[in-house]
Amino acid sequence: MKIIDIEKLVHTYSHLSKGVVDFKKYTYYALTHHSTSIEGSTLTESQVINLLEYGKTATNKPYEHHQMVSDHYLALQYVVAEAQKKSLLNVIFIKEIGAQVMKNTGGFVNTVIGVYDISKGDFRLGSVRAGTRTFPDYAKVPMLIANLCKQVNDFLQSKNEITFAQKCELAFQVHFDFVSIHPFGDGNGRTARLLMNYIQAFFGLPLSIVYKQDRIKYINALEQSRNHEEMSYFYNFMYLQYAKFLKENIKEM
Repeated sequence: MKIIDIEKLVHTYSHLSKGVVDFKKYTYYALTHHSTSIEGSTLTESQVINLLEYGKTATNKPYEHHQMVSDHYLALQYVVAEAQKKSLLNVIFIKEIGAQVMKNTGGFVNTVIGVYDISKGDFRLGSVRAGTRTFPDYAKVPMLIANLCKQVNDFLQSKNEITFAQKCELAFQVHFDFVSIHPFGDGNGRTARLLMNYIQAFFGLPLSIVYKQDRIKYINALEQSRNHEEMSYFYNFMYLQYAKFLKENIKEM
């Protein structure tokens, strides 16, 4: 799908959703449902809505999954609020997002180096793997995150005109870079997707989703871009996800 066509979808979406408070709220519910489902939550979308809208828990579903959902929803609200204030990216902000994502499901982790608390947004103090992927050494994490913040802020503060494609690809790039650093003991995927939403909200764009049913394609796109050192694999996947989400919402409105 051409970027110009996605930009047209964004304009249509923005026009139709303007001032529709409830629609925005249910969009947040959908983002929360898909992001937490990718990480193991078993709550259905209707159960997520019942929890966030009415405080009703789902029968025979782990309480931890309810906590994942509630924490993500509050973290999403926090991220969008900071973006609308034009807050720039910094290490403290990133740690706060991680802390909110893992507020009720994180905890202390003991390592040979020391103890860190996932629920406080502490950076990991040990190696981490996901499948066959080994992420950067923990000692490099603070520098890598600081560099990521600088690169993003330099772009956000640029005096040059920023195109629609550049805005989208910055959001996708931050998502990719953060999850590739994997700075936390847990919650990296959710935080990476929230940082993508932060960039989109900063520019006043609709937020985007990675659909739970496309989880394998998502992981494959990340790995293809890493293995080939070519971002087009991940960009193409995310553009398709964005278009899918916009089309679904335009149809509903």
